[in-house]
Amino acid sequence: MDRPHVRALTLSHFRSHKRAALRLDGRPVALFGPNGAGKTNILEAVSLLSPGRGLRRAAGEEIARRPEALGWKVRAELVAGSRFHEIEMGAETGQSRSLRIDGKPAPQLALAGLARIVWLVPAQDRLWIEGAEGRRRFLDRITMSFFPGHGEAVLTHEKAMRERNRMLKDMVRDAMWYEAVEAQMAEASARIVAHRAQAVARLAAAQDGAETAFPAAVLSLIEAEDSEGLVTADDFATALARTRPRDIAAGRSLVGPHRSDLGAVYAAKAVDARLCSTGEQKALLISLILANARALKAETGVAPLVLLDEVAAHLDARRRAALFDEISALGGQAWMTGTGPELFAELGDRAQAFEVTELEGQSLVREWERLT
Repeated sequence: MDRPHVRALTLSHFRSHKRAALRLDGRPVALFGPNGAGKTNILEAVSLLSPGRGLRRAAGEEIARRPEALGWKVRAELVAGSRFHEIEMGAETGQSRSLRIDGKPAPQLALAGLARIVWLVPAQDRLWIEGAEGRRRFLDRITMSFFPGHGEAVLTHEKAMRERNRMLKDMVRDAMWYEAVEAQMAEASARIVAHRAQAVARLAAAQDGAETAFPAAVLSLIEAEDSEGLVTADDFATALARTRPRDIAAGRSLVGPHRSDLGAVYAAKAVDARLCSTGEQKALLISLILANARALKAETGVAPLVLLDEVAAHLDARRRAALFDEISALGGQAWMTGTGPELFAELGDRAQAFEVTELEGQSLVREWERLT
């Protein structure tokens, strides 16, 4: 099978799973069971096969199973075309996370070269009506799927900005103290802005002409007033130097991509996403994740892994069937969770199903014969 997929996944002392082992054949994966049984924990383990802190953005100590607190491990066999990789990660108590790929220590960014992963979780359901920070994080995750180095640019900007903010709060006025750190911020800012703009363009292209039951979204990047029109590193460096007196008064940096926002309009109705119904907002999110996956497949030739937590419960039967058809057409391995097998009945034998239950504080996983 050419499609990229996880062939085997083993969890040890990971969240609610003392031990879990799944053997997989590349078809979409349906995980069902009661709330709190440990389904999302499995998706979180898969999400850690990409750079970053996973779909919950959890620190290592939060992942280890309680009350044992013995540390945790995730092992995965990843197949992508003719390539096969063994990935092992984990953390002992009180230590930082380690990663080994094919038996050798590796940095987090090395995961980006193995497989692309996109996801949608219930915490994102309020994306359009909450603060801009969550939308920036959502956009940056999508952007990083296209440009693995985007995450490094964001981290570089954040680190330099923290240093600049410290000097601003200390009311340092000597320009020489700022020049080096502002140069770092400016260079990272230019990369971030360029990456985000290209990611939005690719999402738009992936939505154009797509026959789908999910609504298209017209996306826009909204910049703070003082950041409008800033594109190059020189643009940002000049702006940071110009606004330094005002930033000293505010005690923080007020120019840069950390103040951007993502705008979205329900295209068919010309309605801002924040004014749409809850169901429409969810459908727009699903549409963007599917567009992200289609764009990645068009660019790389292979579909990404798609993680959809509790997605079926929010859709009527028509849209559930449409979602499953799109996932099957995409040709990648999707991981989906829901409370019962009936939510995935339209998938039939196109998916591999597992029941996740909880007994005496421990999650148990067993393969299910058929969804129908």
